[in-house]
Amino acid sequence: MTWAMDLLPLLMFVTLFLLIFSGFPVAFVLGGVGVIFGFVGMGFGFFSWIEFFATVTRIWGGVAENLTLIAIPLFIFMGSILDSSGVANDLLLLLKRLLRRMPGGLGIAVVVMGTVLAATTGIVGASVTLMTLLAYPVLVRSHYPSSVAGGVIAASGTLGILLPPSVMLIVLANTFAIPVGNLFLGAVLPGLLLSLAYALFMMLLGLMGKVGRPGASVSSAPSFPGDNDEDGFPRGLWLVVLRGLVAPVVLIAFVLGSIFTGVATPTEAAGMGVLGAVLVALVNGKLRVAAVWKSCLSSGLICGMIFMIFMGAAVFSYVFRSLGGDDAVADVVQSFGLEGWHIIVLMMIVVFIMGCFLDWIEITLIIVPIFMPLLAGVDLFPGMDQTSFLVWLAICLSVNLQTSFITPPFGFSLFFVRGAAGPSLATAAIYRGIIPFVVLQLLVLALVLMVPEMVLWLPDKYLN
Repeated sequence: MTWAMDLLPLLMFVTLFLLIFSGFPVAFVLGGVGVIFGFVGMGFGFFSWIEFFATVTRIWGGVAENLTLIAIPLFIFMGSILDSSGVANDLLLLLKRLLRRMPGGLGIAVVVMGTVLAATTGIVGASVTLMTLLAYPVLVRSHYPSSVAGGVIAASGTLGILLPPSVMLIVLANTFAIPVGNLFLGAVLPGLLLSLAYALFMMLLGLMGKVGRPGASVSSAPSFPGDNDEDGFPRGLWLVVLRGLVAPVVLIAFVLGSIFTGVATPTEAAGMGVLGAVLVALVNGKLRVAAVWKSCLSSGLICGMIFMIFMGAAVFSYVFRSLGGDDAVADVVQSFGLEGWHIIVLMMIVVFIMGCFLDWIEITLIIVPIFMPLLAGVDLFPGMDQTSFLVWLAICLSVNLQTSFITPPFGFSLFFVRGAAGPSLATAAIYRGIIPFVVLQLLVLALVLMVPEMVLWLPDKYLN
């Protein structure tokens, strides 16, 4: 029977990987594979009825009663309200005006817009779609190649999954059992570095004459009351500044500041963020019953999907471990003589490859439980405590997971841009345009791996 004990975990993982591509909902695939192999394990005497009942308590205690996860629906609702408040439109008008003289200015405006929206909404699908509808026609009219326009929108729109308040960071904090505030602070510098890399790339394209044309940014800039001087700052623009820049920045400072200073927990800050988003929508005159209902419905659907995956993953991981999956993976790794940095690099390669086909939450809930036992007791940086190591590892994983949204062939952001842009943007063009941004992400990931201080400096300075 020893052969069955060694073979079942491998068959379980292979079955999961194959069924994920069947198109069946991932939550049901995770839970279903766990239940089926639980019964198979019972047939061989490796599993028991009482362990099936234990999965229910794990779901209740690990998901339903987890107070940290309550922040997820609140932040999603906050982002949905902000998407309907007109903040993105005002922000694009402002940035077009301010950056009109800079090489690649419109592309840089899209990057800045994506960064601000990332720190306010955090909903990648909504942000990418909204940015495509607002910015793609302007970029194309200003002689940006359709591939570049689609690429910069897709890449910038995915910053919301990395910059706080990110739902992914909340999930990883729960998975790694570390404070959310540490991850929020740790993600700030890598996220801003990624945004800076995108902006510099767009500026480089502008200097090389690859994007735009002389005067394109000026001619496509919006007009405002009293706008008689191209180099001036017209009176009508102050209202756009207030609504498009000041309002989201104040909201960001209000939400994240309360977490970083310890005034509020992430869940409490999420509640205050919802209130702030409602007030922004009210001031902009966009708070309508239909908009609120749409936000409630979309938030409920997104949260339902996320928490169903949580429950399915809880069943899968429990059965996988009960059947000896952790030991099987450890034996394979040890047979190749891998340890320390080798395991980290292997983990990052596996996550990147899986990101070409799967969503970040599926990768997180499948890969992390498999690799974490292998990293127990690993001392890569002498003097670094376990919490700091886990924060660094979680942020490295976050930067890697962000690529799952833009890596062909199944990057979700690519599909969002393609659908919103219409027939003017071919699938092949957006695949071609996203490659430089994927390379930039991998370069930033390599830098974060080699320089852990980029992640740990802010948490050490303000939380320790």
